Amino acid sequence: MKILVCISNVPDTTSKINFTDGDTKFDTNGVQFVINPNDEFGLTRAMWFKEKQGATVHIATVGGPTVEPTMRKALAIGADEAFRVNAEPTDGFFVAQQLAEVVKNGNYDLVIGGRESIDYNGGMVPGILASLTNMNFINTCINLEVDGNNVSAVREIDGGKEKLSSTLPLVVGGQKGLVAESDLRIPNMRGIMMARKKSLTVLEPVDGLTTTVDKKFDKPAPKGQVKLATSVDELVDLLHNEAKVI
Repeated sequence: MKILVCISNVPDTTSKINFTDGDTKFDTNGVQFVINPNDEFGLTRAMWFKEKQGATVHIATVGGPTVEPTMRKALAIGADEAFRVNAEPTDGFFVAQQLAEVVKNGNYDLVIGGRESIDYNGGMVPGILASLTNMNFINTCINLEVDGNNVSAVREIDGGKEKLSSTLPLVVGGQKGLVAESDLRIPNMRGIMMARKKSLTVLEPVDGLTTTVDKKFDKPAPKGQVKLATSVDELVDLLHNEAKVI
């Protein structure tokens, strides 16, 4: 089985976020970037298929040279090869078009990506990618098993879980639950050294459409002052008359 894991390079959630050029561009100065958490669950599941079933695992991302440290981390975790499409990931549709080209040229059986990235939270790339490559699609996936060409999966739905069966080739939008958080891997020294020798191929982008444009970013309004209630009656009064939640 040949697997492609789609990786997003996203700011660490502890980073302080700022914008430049009149709040129209994200300021990357001083920001630590990491593998998108939903993608990391998918990468860990792909490593399970590699170790248990002998699968080959490749990774791909869309971005400039600054994303390569994140890709090297994925290689250190155990991916075999990496592909970087040398383009700015301007929007989800554009990214999906670039990744679709990688999928078509690589003849992959299984494509795993996060259901959404934690920076823009668009949640569109896996679905569009499946459509562009004419592959089956399962989103919000929290369990995945492959037996030959047959796939059994569980996905999260409102109020519960849904069990599904499908066949390869397949695109999966994974999330927390695809593996346990305790199963996520930290690269060891041997993996880091081996990652330096693994192939990281830079691909030029294909012509693609950018269908959305970021016009302006706004930060959430700062929280107001906290009021401490000294009695239950005062608390009820504040909730009723000021917060208006009861």
